[in-house]
Amino acid sequence: MSETVNQGFTPRIFSGIQPSGGLTLGNYLGALKRFAALQGEKAETIYCIVDLHAITVWQEPEILRQRIREGAAAFMASGVDPAQSILFNQSQVPAHAELAWLFNTVARVGWMYRMTQFKDKAGKNSENASLGLLAYPALMAADILVYQATAVPVGEDQKQHLELTRDIAAKFNHDYGVQHFPMTEPLIEGAATRVMSLRDGAKKMSKSDPSDASRINLTDDADAIAQKIRKARTDADPLPGSAEGLKDRPEARNLVNIFAALSDQTPDQVLTRFEGQGFGAFKPALAELAVETLSPITRRMGEFMADPGEIDRILGQGAERAEAVATPILDRTKEIMGLLRSRN
Repeated sequence: MSETVNQGFTPRIFSGIQPSGGLTLGNYLGALKRFAALQGEKAETIYCIVDLHAITVWQEPEILRQRIREGAAAFMASGVDPAQSILFNQSQVPAHAELAWLFNTVARVGWMYRMTQFKDKAGKNSENASLGLLAYPALMAADILVYQATAVPVGEDQKQHLELTRDIAAKFNHDYGVQHFPMTEPLIEGAATRVMSLRDGAKKMSKSDPSDASRINLTDDADAIAQKIRKARTDADPLPGSAEGLKDRPEARNLVNIFAALSDQTPDQVLTRFEGQGFGAFKPALAELAVETLSPITRRMGEFMADPGEIDRILGQGAERAEAVATPILDRTKEIMGLLRSRN
């Protein structure tokens, strides 16, 4: 985190996940596990289920409500404590949408068209995509900057969004001659910030993959987890003594990275243990570790989901706490822009 650039701002970490359902091992290792680990550090932690982003494409309302609760359950089952962190769903804090509109007047149209996710999701039929799908990066910037967040844990594939957030912050600060928004820094760390498919080491693990064998779901039972790891694609070569030896072996590198992330080791430490061994020895050890780690999370998620009223209560309390942080920052933003604030 850049202490010089962001001097004067409260150290604050923000991140969120979409309520898209079907959370996987990739979501856990790339996001949820890291969110829990960041609690109790020197920065405030604010975590959000970004339901306003979800509706940039049409959602079945009852399914969306269920997925919002499932996202909150996954946060908590993975170790995010609502007493230590602020946990809420985005649509309960109107400051997100209001600041997003203000940022629509700061961001440039060309910036939006360059975003790769818009190109991927809109495809060739972009004229029929929702305006929200094009403009959602301004909302993403608002999610972060409405808390003046100084850091965001991101994967390599999300860096473009954070760069846009920094562009918007810099332009706003320049246009109005202020240092109102920080230059939010990315937190990219860990052995498995990008977990790949168990069937194709060149593709990211995703719930949208037609093959359920390509991913480990957070709802999988122990037998399913072990079976998927046993059947994961590998090669015939023994494991090397260092990560450098996995450079051209994507499937092997993926499994080693998963083992490293689950065990809080480096890939080199894992390979020191398994050097010279084949996957006949490595896969059972990985399966045992994955079951030991994920089974309690699956169980806790089920316990949380059995009491949706309690999830709603926790999210409501989190929204009140989030609003208390966001409202003064939004009010100051409006004041800087020359807008009149409402007086209660």
